[in-house]
Formats: sequence, structure tokens, C-alpha cells
Amino acid sequence: MALSATMAYGVSTIPSPEEIPMPAVDYRSQTTLVTGASSGIGAELARRLAARGSALVLVARRAELLEALAAEIRGAHGVRVDVVPADLVEPGAADRLAAEVARRGVHVTSLVNNAGFGLQGTFHEADPQALRDMVQLDVAALTDVTRVFVDQLRAAGTGVLVNVASIAAYLPSPWSAVYGASKAYVLSLTEALWVESAGTGLRVLALSPGITRTEFFDRYGTPAASLGGVQDPGAVVDTLLRTLDRATPPASVIPGRRNRAIVSATRLVPRGVALRLTARVLGAA
Repeated sequence: MALSATMAYGVSTIPSPEEIPMPAVDYRSQTTLVTGASSGIGAELARRLAARGSALVLVARRAELLEALAAEIRGAHGVRVDVVPADLVEPGAADRLAAEVARRGVHVTSLVNNAGFGLQGTFHEADPQALRDMVQLDVAALTDVTRVFVDQLRAAGTGVLVNVASIAAYLPSPWSAVYGASKAYVLSLTEALWVESAGTGLRVLALSPGITRTEFFDRYGTPAASLGGVQDPGAVVDTLLRTLDRATPPASVIPGRRNRAIVSATRLVPRGVALRLTARVLGAA
């Protein structure tokens, strides 16, 4: 049962979720829906979850890649894998996704919102439709998909809700302004849901990777290798699963020592100074 708030002098007495130990997730009893599952972090996480016994619902635009991944996972791990091709940028996509999952008789107990994209360049030169699509996918669709499934997740009380943010969430990102702002939204939303979900048994976590070797940079406009400090999707997923395995997982996690150091450094100086330093680094990339 969710904890109720007792307010005294404007201060809540709800204990921090980190003070409430949780039993380990039994992935063999889970059905996990993963968006953006056709490649990169989403595909790697799907493989790892299946290896732990979770059934899967794989969601992305490219049906052929999803079907190939599903066949690989079924052959390797013998779990149920449903493929639901969907373009989450389209209006009403989350409701249609939920309806299709229900039509198949699938009950989702865990959710990973991994779908998203970013663009590099100045805001005033960006294509307006591309910006709208980015906000729709990275912010609105993530919110909608979470909302249509969150009651199931909370009722099951045994699974996870993971929203993929970015280290860009921690400071405004010149030349990626809308992307950074969208990921700041994801981080803030997820940390709030972490508190709201205390006592329900649902583990809520924001995953904030740095530069990761995925197809993200095919659309972003700058090769990942040119930016330095690149991680493989496997290393990101390792950090995610280790965090979820903790009895008292935090609200957010940043994979990679270098990435954690960058974020920590921005917190040690005034925001204006950190922003100017970020501008210099990104401007030189």
C-alpha cells in the first residue's frame, strides 16, 4: 500500500524510498515492455531481461528488426516475446499500444521507456517539425506510455519502471537545447514518481547515460567516436541492472565514472560557470 503523507509545518514525514528495503525482482514473473527496442540500449536490455526470465513486449518503428530480435531471444531463452511495431510520435500512439497489448491478453508488470532521439545544431536553425517530433517522442510519448501502464505496474507491485534520460538532463545543453530540456523533464518526472511509488513495490529509476555507441548519433549529426568517453550499450545495461538489484535503489543512476564526474563537477560550481564551461566543450565538439 502506498504511504500517505503526514504534513507538519509544511514538511512531509514520508520516509525516503531509500529507507524502505525491497525484495529482489523475480524477472521470471515479469512481462516487460521496452520501447525503442530495435537497437542499442533497448535491444541489449531486452536480451538481458530475457536471460533473467522476463517475458517481453518489444516496441519500435522497424518491425523487421523487432522480429529478428524476438526470434533471437525466443531461441536463446525460451520466453514469450510479443512484437508491437509502433511510431510513438503519432498522436494517440500510447492508447493504441495499450489497447493492442490488452487485445493480446498480455499484462505488463515492468516498463522501460527507452525510445527517443536528439538533434545537434542551433535552435534558430532547427527544423520546426523535427523539434516537435523530438518533444512528442522524448516527452509526451514517454509521459503517455507511462500513464497508460502505471496502474498495472503499481498493482503488480513487483516490477520496474525505467525511464531513459541522459547526462544532458543535468545542465542546459547549447546546440542540443531541446534535447537537453526534454531529458531534464524525464529526470524530474522519474524522480518524482520514485517518491510517489514508495511502498508500492514498484522500483522506479531514471537511467542517464553519457555518450553511448548506438544509432542515436546517426540522427544526432555527430559521430559518437568524435565526442570521447564512449560507452558500449552493454556497459550501460550492466549499471542499470546492478542498480535495480539493490535492496534500496536510488531514483537515478549515471553509468560510467567519467560521466558521474562530469555531473558532479557541474554541481560544485555556480550554474552560470558550469553553463559556460559546457558551452565551450560542446562548441568545440
